[in-house]
Amino acid sequence: MPSRDEATAAIAADPRAAVEIAEDLWAEGRDDDALASLTDACARFPDNGVLATCHADAMQQVQRFAEAAAEYRRALTLDDSQFPAWFGLGWAELACGAYGAAIPSLRRAVALRPERSEVHYNLAKCLFELGEIDAALDHYRLAGGSAGSMLHREALASIAVIIPGSPRADNAAVLQARRAWVALEPAADAARAHSPSPSGKLRVGYVSAFFGALNWMKPVWGVINHHDRAQFEIHLFCDGKLPSVDSGYKDYPLDYIHNVTGAPNDGLADYIARAGIDILVDLNGYSFPDRIGLFMRRPAPAIVGWFNMYATTGCSAFDYLIGDVAVIPAMEERFYSERVLRVPGSYLAFSVLYPVPEVAPPPCSAGKPLTFGCFGSQYKITDEVVATWASILRQVPRARVLLRNRTLDNESNRAALHAHFAEQGVANDRVLLDGAAEHFEFLSAYDRVDIALDTFPYNGGTTTMEALWQGVPVLTFNGDRWASRTSRSLLLAARLPEWCTADRHAYVAEAVRLALSPMTPANLVLLRSTMRQRLAATPVCNSAALCRALERFYRKIAAVPRTASRYNSIEHVN
Repeated sequence: MPSRDEATAAIAADPRAAVEIAEDLWAEGRDDDALASLTDACARFPDNGVLATCHADAMQQVQRFAEAAAEYRRALTLDDSQFPAWFGLGWAELACGAYGAAIPSLRRAVALRPERSEVHYNLAKCLFELGEIDAALDHYRLAGGSAGSMLHREALASIAVIIPGSPRADNAAVLQARRAWVALEPAADAARAHSPSPSGKLRVGYVSAFFGALNWMKPVWGVINHHDRAQFEIHLFCDGKLPSVDSGYKDYPLDYIHNVTGAPNDGLADYIARAGIDILVDLNGYSFPDRIGLFMRRPAPAIVGWFNMYATTGCSAFDYLIGDVAVIPAMEERFYSERVLRVPGSYLAFSVLYPVPEVAPPPCSAGKPLTFGCFGSQYKITDEVVATWASILRQVPRARVLLRNRTLDNESNRAALHAHFAEQGVANDRVLLDGAAEHFEFLSAYDRVDIALDTFPYNGGTTTMEALWQGVPVLTFNGDRWASRTSRSLLLAARLPEWCTADRHAYVAEAVRLALSPMTPANLVLLRSTMRQRLAATPVCNSAALCRALERFYRKIAAVPRTASRYNSIEHVN
């Protein structure tokens, strides 16, 4: 490396020298020095677009993403033909969560260099976050390319994760995509040696990356807190924050809590086998796909998927999947690589174990325009969802919709969503957008909603539970896959079948009828005033009954001889 004085002299003579020196500094891991050198060079050559791009790269390297984005924009005012600047700008905006701003930048980069897989990959990530699922899948496929391409594995994993929410996909496509990703994992091991517990208790292990997540694990803690510790020994295998009372867990002294964060699948499989787990239950599904490989290593005699499942895993290592009659019709079992077991009521029976706001009267009862709402993740609000909600709003000119989620913190994302509604003839002042908030405050926003509208084909789960508990009914319809029937499961178990319509056409018609009916305000006042008492008396909040159903399954699963087919002995719980 030249001395600092020599480097300064070289840069003063030729801006290309600044780029070469910065590359040498990066190679040595001296990112801050590279940035300082390029800052000096840009002061000497402010009109050099390539140098400005390299300067922005240096800012990005040290995670100063907003500054990097501004410098990329300056570089593009100097030379808008630069692929690195368009790609860098899109990447920086993606890192800032400005997906609406990143998409046009990355599309320009794709137009300049369509063969670059990393551009397609980043564009797909942005499109997904804004609910353009099918476009995201197309770009993930382009990013994945052939089996030997750089992003093949990452692209197939992303496709497997998001495809249940694709309007264009069906059950067969979901199964195919997940099998394609699972095929990249090593072949499943033979079952490991297993010794039963000397106490005679059945050892059940639950695996999750989200045990420490506040508010999200309501069905899980409802079950785990009700387990009969005289007959079951409970093990929690945690990737991430450990469970706590604040997250809903009652902290039973006889339970075993294992912090396995970062453990490789091979080592973790051996560890679980040594713990003598009889039944291992995955609570992650494809929310943490890297752990799918754990189950392929057969760390326990029986492997079950429950909770965060809304499609097949596509993995033959899973023996059973827990659902209910509302989400998986018998005729669709051929699209599952697992044996489907159905509990009575909803497979997501929930308990609210933390402080929440009191239920408020519906705003329309005070003479305000009827407000629909959805507090679901932005990636669930697809173009079809926007078009459907816009159809409702066009037929009810005074109605509004309130949408709230973390993605809407960013101005460019809000602008993109408003633009989608505007294309459907709905003005911005009728589409109210709010971002994230502390959870109690977040739930308080249901005071501003009369009726919640469900998303499709990826329904709400937690979102539906929380709306109902806050007294807000959720309007949904019977979809064509598990992911689009989750709210149906909850509503039927809550004995609110009138809020689950037959199809999308009926969903629109019912929303319009409710918004125009003079009886709706009074009916909503009555419903909301009694909602929690009603829910508490229904299967949707009977966590103890769900726990007993799962325990019956676990006993039957454990009784299946290991030489027998896993399909021979387990019957539905009635």
